[in-house]
Amino acid sequence: MEMNSIERILCVLERGVPDRVPHFEWMVDVKVREALCPQAITPQEFYDRMDWDAVIADTSYNKVKVGDNRWRSEWGFVLQDTQEEHGVEVESPIKTLADFKRYSPPDPHAPGRFKNIEDAIEKYGGHRAVIVHLNDVFTLPRYLMGMQDLLKAIIQEPRLVRSLVEMSVDVNLALAREVAARGIKVVYTGDDYAYNRGPLMSPGHFKELFYPGLKRAIQGFKDLDLYVIKHSDGNLWPILDMIIDSGIDCLDPIDPLGGMDLAEVKAKYGHRVALKGNVDCAHLLSFGTPDQVRTATREALRKGMPGGGFILSSSNSIHSAVLPENYAALLETWKEHGIYPQV
Repeated sequence: MEMNSIERILCVLERGVPDRVPHFEWMVDVKVREALCPQAITPQEFYDRMDWDAVIADTSYNKVKVGDNRWRSEWGFVLQDTQEEHGVEVESPIKTLADFKRYSPPDPHAPGRFKNIEDAIEKYGGHRAVIVHLNDVFTLPRYLMGMQDLLKAIIQEPRLVRSLVEMSVDVNLALAREVAARGIKVVYTGDDYAYNRGPLMSPGHFKELFYPGLKRAIQGFKDLDLYVIKHSDGNLWPILDMIIDSGIDCLDPIDPLGGMDLAEVKAKYGHRVALKGNVDCAHLLSFGTPDQVRTATREALRKGMPGGGFILSSSNSIHSAVLPENYAALLETWKEHGIYPQV
């Protein structure tokens, strides 16, 4: 029986077998969007025209310009514009525990905070799953301290790290209550814990400083009847049991360049979580050929589809270096080969 997009996403997050494999990405760069669908005015309109099963929406924060291509967020960190859709933090407001004690995060309930989400629900919520981007325990501490200082603080100032993690969880649970009240069913947390060789911290430090907050965040989302897709690139094997044990519903993106083989992850954890991924966007989608992308997409479907519980996507996002014709090849292959046999 044919499902609609919302039914399809929820079926997969329950580790069921849908009518076809769902597809969506966290982000598609404007250059790729304009090449494939120039009539789409907004990212969400592109998602809709590409027949994705979900549209992605974010909470809204004000920013002020503080220099050439630099913007200060309500959070107090400064982002530098890049060639990508998202900037990179170049200044951060917290260096010490004393800084933290003086710091106040933005009001989760400020007027207009959820306008993007409300607009997405109104326009697409009747026929697409609207998935809201939140965070758990790493992204906000990274923004508020800067990556280098945060990684040093894991060793030198663990009390400060714990405080930042607790604040991040508190704020995101407040945001989650608001989005759940608006009818949202699925959130994803975009906090990256690893790079290709392994986690950014030792498994022991992850267990001590981040895992308690991760469990509290995920359980808080679940208490609100929200499904949770957990995103992190890189080699997660040393901390993967903890991530799964936190209670997430889906793991993304099963990074092939980080040694995360989709079939192996599915064999070990597919009875507990759904999986999303994992066509390589770092090299293949950026520098390969459409035929190579078709082969890799069929391989991802071959590994991910059996037994259901699988969402096809890239291994992160469709960033600015991705060739539009390669993403088109992924979409064509998905539509041709991502259909489950009717029983």
